[in-house]
Amino acid sequence: MSAIFNFHKVSDLLSCAGQPKEEQLSSIASEGYKAIINLGLSNGKYALKDEAASVKKFGMEYHHIPVVFENPQIDDLASFIALMNKHANEKTFVHCAANYRASVFTGLYLFAIDKLNEQEMQDFIEEVWNPDQVWQLFIEDGLDFLNGLT
Repeated sequence: MSAIFNFHKVSDLLSCAGQPKEEQLSSIASEGYKAIINLGLSNGKYALKDEAASVKKFGMEYHHIPVVFENPQIDDLASFIALMNKHANEKTFVHCAANYRASVFTGLYLFAIDKLNEQEMQDFIEEVWNPDQVWQLFIEDGLDFLNGLT
């Protein structure tokens, strides 16, 4: 699994990473993952030709939330949180092109379920990258959104 770009094992049930290669999907399945959530664009530079079909071939459930890197939306985060809650007791693999979107969304999810506080969430994200102004604003908006749910 460490061969997958920017792979980060969060817990026994959750990992996030950059785009896995076609041949790495079988490793993900053999590691017991039941669901893959792709936050990248299907026509992106690193996207697989038909990731949904490949993932299903290995017996995993596939979800795609295409998050535009330059314009992430709170609706995307809400959809992501709903999917994560649906798969909360299953091994789930979250990815995008480079684990930038995935680390932010995963960090916000972990904050939402009280696994990380705000500083721990920021540190979790910064293990992978330093969000630019667009993403830092999205993180702040995401925290406001999540705090409004409680």
